[in-house]
Parts: sequence; structure tokens; C-alpha cells
Amino acid sequence: MAANARNPLTGAQGARPPRPSTVAPRPSTGSPVHSPGGEDIVDGAPWRPAEHGTGAAPTAEGADGRAGAVTAAMPTSLTSVPASLAPEPVPLPDTAGPLDTPQPLRSHGCWYPSVDPSGRRIAFICDRGGVPQLWTGPVGGHEVHLLDSDPHPVKEVAWSPDGRWIAYTTAPGGGEHTRVLCVRPDGTGRRVLAGGEPGSSAYLGCWQHDGSGVAVTVAEPVLAPLPVPGRADTEEGAAPTEPGLADPDTYTVPHPPGWTCRDGRAVLLGGAHRGDAGPAGRLSGGGGGAGDGARSAGLSGRGPSLPGAEQDEDGEVVPEVTAGKGLAAYLVDPLGVAAPTLLAVERGAATLRVCDISRDGRLALLRRGPRGRREALVVRTADLRITFALPVADGDPWIGRFSPDATTLWLRSDAAREFAALFAVRLDADGQSLGLTVAAEREDCGLELLALGHDGRTAALAWNVRGASELELTAVTAASTEDPRTGPSMTVELPHEVVTRIPQVGGPAGPVLALSGSQRRPGVWWFAEGTARRTEWSSRDEDAVPPGRPPVRPVPLRLSARDGLPLNGWYYRARGRGAGEPAPCVLHLHGGPEEQERPVFNPLYHELLGRGLDVFAPDVRGSSGYGRSFVDADLGTGRFAAIEDVAACAAHVVVTGLADPRRLAVMGRSYGGYLVMASLVWHPELFRTGVAACGMSDFATFYAGTEPWIAESAAHKYGHPERDRELLRALSPMTRVDALRVPLLAVHGEHDTNVPLGESEQFVRAARERGLEAELLMLRDEGHDFLRADSRRIFRRTATHWIERHLAV
Repeated sequence: MAANARNPLTGAQGARPPRPSTVAPRPSTGSPVHSPGGEDIVDGAPWRPAEHGTGAAPTAEGADGRAGAVTAAMPTSLTSVPASLAPEPVPLPDTAGPLDTPQPLRSHGCWYPSVDPSGRRIAFICDRGGVPQLWTGPVGGHEVHLLDSDPHPVKEVAWSPDGRWIAYTTAPGGGEHTRVLCVRPDGTGRRVLAGGEPGSSAYLGCWQHDGSGVAVTVAEPVLAPLPVPGRADTEEGAAPTEPGLADPDTYTVPHPPGWTCRDGRAVLLGGAHRGDAGPAGRLSGGGGGAGDGARSAGLSGRGPSLPGAEQDEDGEVVPEVTAGKGLAAYLVDPLGVAAPTLLAVERGAATLRVCDISRDGRLALLRRGPRGRREALVVRTADLRITFALPVADGDPWIGRFSPDATTLWLRSDAAREFAALFAVRLDADGQSLGLTVAAEREDCGLELLALGHDGRTAALAWNVRGASELELTAVTAASTEDPRTGPSMTVELPHEVVTRIPQVGGPAGPVLALSGSQRRPGVWWFAEGTARRTEWSSRDEDAVPPGRPPVRPVPLRLSARDGLPLNGWYYRARGRGAGEPAPCVLHLHGGPEEQERPVFNPLYHELLGRGLDVFAPDVRGSSGYGRSFVDADLGTGRFAAIEDVAACAAHVVVTGLADPRRLAVMGRSYGGYLVMASLVWHPELFRTGVAACGMSDFATFYAGTEPWIAESAAHKYGHPERDRELLRALSPMTRVDALRVPLLAVHGEHDTNVPLGESEQFVRAARERGLEAELLMLRDEGHDFLRADSRRIFRRTATHWIERHLAV
């Protein structure tokens, strides 16, 4: 972030101080700190986005490839967009690897699978070459094919329903901005579909049902109306007062009075000037509210069409459009023969993703909104009118699908609920709601993943039960014949603890799942005739770590916060230590803050355990998996309580005799890195040292330097940089840095534009100015997520060596 950069939310100027004169020496990949296991370990960890953004796209998960075709019946006035704004396919040289089976690393991860239409081949992400790349392989064989040998990490994958293309997202240079590409299954025809322009970014939506186009979301100038002569300014029609927030004429939702106040879910931005999806509009017909006690979407009236000022069929003046900052969703033809089709835009956007398109092309399902304020929208493709809206849960962005005849929309939603459930929404021919019901629910856990079979008759439901997954297959009946219903259902026994993706529900191979667990690297499994089978190209369980030091299976810990709130976490006990012997212990704090600790193999934990260090990985307030109230418990001044939760967790492992109070360390990444710095200055005598990776040290400089869409989403969680300025100042570790007493290691990616590098630099500088030992490890060619195996290995070993030295293990 350059000095005097403009705050992307408020437009205010803010200078970033110069970088420290020295940084921590970066271990070369040729001479790393040696692992006690004796063999280099490739992490193979699946990419899981932090909700406050991991790049230009706030979320970057892949597509399920099951979408419907948008027909040529869409009017020209809606589909004709300026060529300078729409993405355009650009052919690239082929970079496929040889058609053979390369010798894999001893341990690697395979994740984010997408299955071809035959159900017999899988495209997936694998880091067997040291960086996440695009591969294909058979369900029941071992031959694999590298489709793109470029060194840019791959983040999401989607095989087209007709089998002709594989779409995928990469992060050039390992940074935060991503682009969408397509390639033929044989590795030919590689081309950029969106995000190829300097400074732009794009991520995947769903494929059209016939495979003729794929939805992409592009961070770019989007269409916003020009003033209409004679129109009076009102609350919903006045010019925006804050840069980065939406022009109200792009609104699709007239919000009720007081909607900007805290309501237990989020802090909302901009008063009457909050942006919403468009460009066309408000809910037609005034129907389609949340219903059944859910928060009402409040949608009514009509919005602007494209592209010029004219009158709609009701005689309402429709404004002309111009450009402004935001997200735009298009349908793109991989061949570039058909012009891109605009589906939706949102100015000042946090997220916008096309999740499904009905098979007849009439309706599109979109997910939009910042964290804690996600919404599902049904958009009528003929005129881009929103016909239905419902709040949906954070987490996996693939929130639902239409039934084959589009009479039912199946949604994963937490509308008016503590935990997400399966909702069935009955739709009329125009896409408006005829009513909704809860089709499947559990009392004390939430629906985490939802997938439907191609025939629309079977659904796979993955429930998050205290961090582990429970999977059930259930029959579903759409509303075309009777009221939507589910059942009968059956439980699928899982060989490992956590399901991360469900690319196929039926087919010749049965369900196909991506699994992670405490004893293995991420892999892909198939369940023919109810029997779990590991794909031959996924790592074997016994290869997860070098021989002689098997992974530690964690045990759950439950405790109470200082205000009585129940907290949970996972404790890893180093092998060879007696049950009553207090151990040197590392508290590891996850990011998000809405992420959740899961019982999956973590190479960092394995490294720490190998050095004789116990690990406690708690879920402090704000984490997901324990209901919406727990997620919202850290809003506003509740963040002070989240900092106190860290101290409560440390106290618990000491009081119970697990940890030695004289040898405690704290570490974390992203929001966890913020909590590390906050804990060290709020509780300066509690920990001997800390390791903070990619953490925010000052909310003012964070907002000044982060990406605009990340700032938009983060403000809902942390507070607005202007209206909550004093709160944010009080919560910033830099405000209390004089209290710091212990050594600190900061770690940051060179190209991180989510949490800018300056956040670590200024905290390290301040610590050194106060006479404390502080180092900064900058990882080259990395962004907010450390995606390359050599970078993760450097981070893992440097951090472990630092903690080991300062705890005198």
C-alpha cells in the first residue's frame, strides 16, 4: 500500500510508515531447518478461504458444474454491455504435462474434485509438484495427467456438464488477485476467460446446463446509473456520500428504518447508501419474502434496466448507466463465439457468485453480501429482476440448487435459526415464492455442505457435529407433484473425520467426496455400492508422515470463558509424555474469525509435536460451528471478550495440569495473527513468545491498505472505519504496544493485499524500538494464504524453531 493511499471505504488519506530496515533472514529452500522426522513434508492442505477475503474475490471455492442454460430469449437491452467492461477469452499456450504417471512426492494432498459427466474421471487440485496445480485422473485407476504446469497456484475447479472443458481459477504469482481459465480435458485449448487484465480479478460461478458457458464474477468497473433529469433526491435516490459505497440507484432492496443498527448479526455500512445486487432490481411483484419467521428481505418495487434511460412497462423512468467500482457476474462462452451475458452487478460489493441456473434458463441463483449478511437471490434472467431473497449462512458459497423443473429451490440457510438447515422454496413460473419449509434440520448442529444429484432426486447433506462431519443421503421430492419433502435417508460411514467437498452424489462410482482427517492428507474417495475406496492417486494414510512418528489424534476440550460462555477446542498431546506431566504448550488461533478448528492433520502441529510441544487449538467466540449467536458474540465490543477468551484458554490448560505456565506460546494466522498481537499486549505476562502470521496490528492502517471489497466485508465484522473509529483504535494492538514484553516473530506473504504487509512491519518496528527481540519473515511469491509447499515448509520450521528456542524446550 503506497503512502497516502485512499481508504477504500471512506476515501480518507492515510500514510503507511516506511518498512523496517531489517527483516528476518529467510531460510533458503535448499537449507531448511531440519525436521525431527528426517524427511521434508509437503503440506497438501486444502485451500479454505478466510471469510474476510483471500484475494480480490472474497471467497474462492469452485463450481459444481450443474447449471442451466440461459437461452437466446434474453433481451438485447440486458445482454449488450460495453465491450470494455465484459470479460473476453484470450488463448494461451498449452502447458499440459506429459501423458504419463509422474513419480509423486511421498506425501501430497488432493482436494477440490470435480467429476466429468460420465462419472468416471475427476479433475482435482494436487500439490505433488510443490504447488497446487490442475490434474485429472480416473476414479478407479492410477494414471494422472497434469493439465497446467504453470507455477501459479490453482484454487478452484469445475468440469463442464458436456465434458468439453475444465474451468479453474489461479492466483498469478501466488498473490491475492485471481483469474479464471479454461482448458480441454486433454490439456489443449488453454485460455483466460476473465481476470487477465492487470489489476483485475475473477472467480468461478456455475456452468450452464448444456456446457456452452460458465458464470464468472469479475472485480471491475460495473454499471451504475447516471442522474435522471427531473428526479428528486430521496433517501433511496440521493447521491452516495462515501467512496466505495453503493450509489442508491443500483439498489435492489429498500431497507426498513434502523437497518444500519446492530441487530445481533453484523454492523451494516452506509445507512441509506448500502449497495446491493443489480443492475435491475427490486423484487418484482413484492413477493418472495423470507417467510416463516425469517428476516424479511423487504423487497418491493422496480429497479433500473440497462443500458439507457427509458420507461419500463409500468411507465417508470429507468436511468442511464455509467461506470463505478464493484463486482459483475457474467456468462462467458469459452470459445468466445457468443458475447458475454451480464447477469448481475453489485457496487461496493463484498461477494457476488452465480451458484446455479435453472435448466430452462429462466432463473439464476446468486449469493451476495458481506459476512454475517449473506443472501440468496433468485434472479429472472429475462429482465434481471430479483424475485426472491432469503438470508443464508456463511461458509460454503454453494448454497443451493433448483430442481430440474425449477419448481423448487433447495437452499442451505440459517434464516431465523441458530444452525443452518435445508430449506425448500416453492417457486411459481416467474420465480416468485409460493412458500418455504424447513426440509431437514438438526437441533444442535448445522448443515455445512449441500449437493444434489443431476436427476434432482437425491441430496447429500454434510452436518458439522462439533467439528466432525456426518454425511447422509436423502431422497428429495420437488414441488411439481406435491409439497417439497425429503426422505427416506441413509447415513454414509466415513473413513475420515471431515468432508470438504461433494462433487458427485450418484453415478457409476457412487458418491465422490473430498475428505480430510487427523491421520491423513486431504484425498478423494468414492463410495461404490456403499464401500469407501480411496482414489489411487491420493496419498495413502500411512504416507501422511515419515515412518516412526505417526500423527497425533486430538482430543476435544470444553471449558468456560470468563463470562461463562462455553468454549471448545482440540488438544494435541506430544507422544512420550506422561499423563500428569505439564508440557510446554502452544495455543494456536485460527483465522476468520468465522473459521473453526477441525480434527484434520495439520503439518504445522505435527512439526510442533515432534519438538516436544503440545498444541491447544481453541475456538474462541466468533468461530463457526456452534450456532449463529456464537459467531456474532464478538461483534462490536464483544471483541474484547474474544481477547479474554484466549487468556481463559491458556488458564484452562494450566489449571487442568496439561500445560506448564512458564512455557506457554501463542501463534495464529490472519485474524488469529491479530489475536496473537492483541493477547501479547493485553496479557503481557501470560505468554513467553508469540508468532503472528498475516495479522492486523492497526485497524486504521488495515482499512487504508486492504482491498475495497475486503474492507466492505470486514467492516461488518470489526466495525466501520469512521463511525466506529474509537472502538477500532481501542481494539488495535498498536494502541497498546507499549505493554509488549516478549519476543515476537511476524510472518507475512510478499503479495498479501488482504492484510497488507505493513501490518506486520509496523508491529515489528514498534517492538524493536522498545528494545524487544522481533523478526519478520517475508515469504516470497505468496499472498494471504501460503500456497506453495516450500513456503509452508519455511514458515512451519522457522516458527517451530523460534518457539522451541524461546520456551527452552
